[in-house]
Amino acid sequence: MITKPVKRLPVENGVSGWEAISQRSFPVRTLEGDMTADWLIIGAGFAGLSAARRLLQLRPNDKIVLLEASEAGKGTAGRNSGFMIDVPHNLSSGKYSSGGAEATQLEIAQNRAAIAFASEVAAEYGMCRETFDPAGKINAAASSRGMKLNVSFGQSLRNAGEKHSFLDAKQMREITGSDYYLGGVYTPGAVLIQPADYIRGLAGGLSGKIDIFEHSPVTSLKREGGSWTAISPKGRVTTPKVIAGVNGHIDDFGYYRQRLMHIFAYASMTAPLPAEDIGPRATGRDKWALLPADAMGATIRKITSRGQSRIAIRTKYTYDMTVALTERRMAKMAEEHRRSLGGRFPGLKGIPFEHSWAGRLCLSLNHVPAFGEVEEGFFSACCENGLGTVKSTLAGMMAAELATGITSPQLTKYMDHAEPSRLPPEPLAWLGINSVIRWQELRAGREG
Repeated sequence: MITKPVKRLPVENGVSGWEAISQRSFPVRTLEGDMTADWLIIGAGFAGLSAARRLLQLRPNDKIVLLEASEAGKGTAGRNSGFMIDVPHNLSSGKYSSGGAEATQLEIAQNRAAIAFASEVAAEYGMCRETFDPAGKINAAASSRGMKLNVSFGQSLRNAGEKHSFLDAKQMREITGSDYYLGGVYTPGAVLIQPADYIRGLAGGLSGKIDIFEHSPVTSLKREGGSWTAISPKGRVTTPKVIAGVNGHIDDFGYYRQRLMHIFAYASMTAPLPAEDIGPRATGRDKWALLPADAMGATIRKITSRGQSRIAIRTKYTYDMTVALTERRMAKMAEEHRRSLGGRFPGLKGIPFEHSWAGRLCLSLNHVPAFGEVEEGFFSACCENGLGTVKSTLAGMMAAELATGITSPQLTKYMDHAEPSRLPPEPLAWLGINSVIRWQELRAGREG
């Protein structure tokens, strides 16, 4: 018998604005008692829920159980900026697209397969445009360096035969209401989602077909006689096959140790903008979505939901060995968000942030996923490398196909990668990675 205690459980740092303004349509259930299943999925994020839906397509008569440590939409999956991006988006360097034409085309094809899957989800479960909007996105430049990065990004898109268009300062001002930006690159294939609504919509749609148990963390795993038993505080699930969609927490299950970088990204969301004082005059159109030309800059979205407009901003990163952050750290990052937003929109100075939060990214040094059958009957669909909405969706799909024995060209190509590279020992990794982050943020300048 093999017993694996789970080292740490997820922690939610701050309340995500996306989760706060979201609504759920199905009740919370908690695992109580012992049960058996054909499949156990751990994690109700993009990877876990996508794996569940794909399993339903492949094995419609199998019993599927999903365990979530918190609640759907409250964890990391509901804490991102809500971009499902089809074109390259590599956060490990200053350039989003750092590979050759062939690698770029493969990444685009994989990203679009995930977006097509998510589009089916949105249609099947009746998601509105406020939740799932195929509006494209803009890489916004606020400096001469940012403009050069956009030109380089445009060249990589042109080499791959991808549609894109350049926007000048006047067009950026018309879209955002701000004089801050010098230009932008628009790509039409991205989908803008309300991440907490999407996750809750998918979980709610699946809840009548599979057993989803929330507030049911896996605290240990046992393998005996060809079966896995996942132990939770009030019950256990025994199954022949497990799919883990827990992103960076896979190393807390004992896999990929010293190979994954745990990066916190920080975000804030304003209170509703008063229409009579702010409105289009100060913040442009009803909704827009900007990625920074430099990957370490500020991601900003204006959303209009249920008749109220808000702005969400994400910027600043840290590498940490802990899962819980101090109130002091969170307050400091909120101050950075206020400075960054105020530089772009001086008229919003009096509008407070209603929510500030952090989400935990997982990166590998060589920009590959933590994917595959890591032990007999145990499959990992983890390490999204900074684009969890798309790459975790794809990982969940591929994990379901791998675990059911499906052979496809897409799965073969997806699995054609090395293991995540080993990190230096601590505290060298902490010092080195945070030093690189600080240098990259300084280099980003006005983009941050």
